[in-house]
Amino acid sequence: MTALDQLTSQQAIDLENKYGAHNYHPLPVVLSRGEGVYVWDVEGQRYYDFLSAYSAVNQGHCHPTIVNAMIKQVQTLTLTSRAFYNDMLGQFEAYVTNYFGYDKVLPMNTGAEAVETALKICRKWAYEVKGIEEQQAEIIVCENNFHGRTTTIISFSNDPVARKNFGPYTKGFLKIEYDNLQVLEDTFEKHPNVAGFLVEPIQGEAGVYVPSEGYLAKAKALCDKYNVLFMADEVQTGIGRTGKLLAVDHENVKPDILILGKALSGGAYPVSAVLAENAIMNVIQPGNHGSTFGGNPVAAAVAIAALEVVKDEKLADNAEKLGQLFRKELNVYIQKSNIIKLVRGKGLLNAIVINDEEDSDTAWNICLALRDNGLLAKPTHGNIIRFAPPLVMTEEQLLDCVSIIITTVKTFEK
Repeated sequence: MTALDQLTSQQAIDLENKYGAHNYHPLPVVLSRGEGVYVWDVEGQRYYDFLSAYSAVNQGHCHPTIVNAMIKQVQTLTLTSRAFYNDMLGQFEAYVTNYFGYDKVLPMNTGAEAVETALKICRKWAYEVKGIEEQQAEIIVCENNFHGRTTTIISFSNDPVARKNFGPYTKGFLKIEYDNLQVLEDTFEKHPNVAGFLVEPIQGEAGVYVPSEGYLAKAKALCDKYNVLFMADEVQTGIGRTGKLLAVDHENVKPDILILGKALSGGAYPVSAVLAENAIMNVIQPGNHGSTFGGNPVAAAVAIAALEVVKDEKLADNAEKLGQLFRKELNVYIQKSNIIKLVRGKGLLNAIVINDEEDSDTAWNICLALRDNGLLAKPTHGNIIRFAPPLVMTEEQLLDCVSIIITTVKTFEK
């Protein structure tokens, strides 16, 4: 077998199982092509993609504008490192800061890297600007968060699978209940060395938990009151996914530190970014932080194209319209369903909660049946199925997907 041989699905799965670390549990489908809202397996079967690579492919698979920008740049210059200037990075920095309304950007590659970058900026700001004694800064995070799987990030996770046997853990984090303003203010009162509050506007991996209306705006006001940096992890919720450019835009909140990734490149290339005003970002000086690939010319060209697509095709507006239609149609069915308890979400980031125990296999089995009916989704936290299709989806396609979901779920009714 050579690298160019056409594999069957089982051959591809067997290769991964034999030679790859078993750090994921994929749905048994082997994809070889994607276009728009569709993906095809190696046998040629077509599926609706209802995960979008965890919202990295908001602009649809292989969007020609993004692909062409990538090809053009790859043929010219791919990497210089930051030891030298290149002719694309400055253009990207100007574009992305104007696009989101910030003074400065620090480009990285992955979402987890961007979160780590934000934490470092926050701590340095704490010591050099806020005046907290060195080594004493604390950062508040929320229970059931998901910000990545680096050693520091899992230190403030309460997912036992992500944490167990990876200690010792990084200190300096305070975990509080999500969507609870009183406990947030109490923590500010009791801990004068708090430098930042890191929060997901919607907790995606936890099961698409949408906080109470006004929570984000009031949390930001509390951060301002106590001179604490409000850090929004919009890696999954940003770039049009929830029906606004950013999920915080639903409450007109401007984070002190904005963390982006995933759809910042349309899924074509690893690109992430941290944005802040000069008063915060200027604590970073040469040698403090970096990445060989962060801010490379290909990433810069791809990210500009990806953001242009979101704006030109009005993808946030489409997500808002189709998300409302999706929840409306499913709620009609849920009224008479015994297997689906509820649907929740914003824009085209949604989830259904299955009426079964969290450790049951019902949600997994539903996803297998959805696959057999031409739609791909994955469970999160056992009894919850996340639905996040590309934002280029049409109303006709969405209604077709709703029909597939309802038809499939009907076979599991008790």
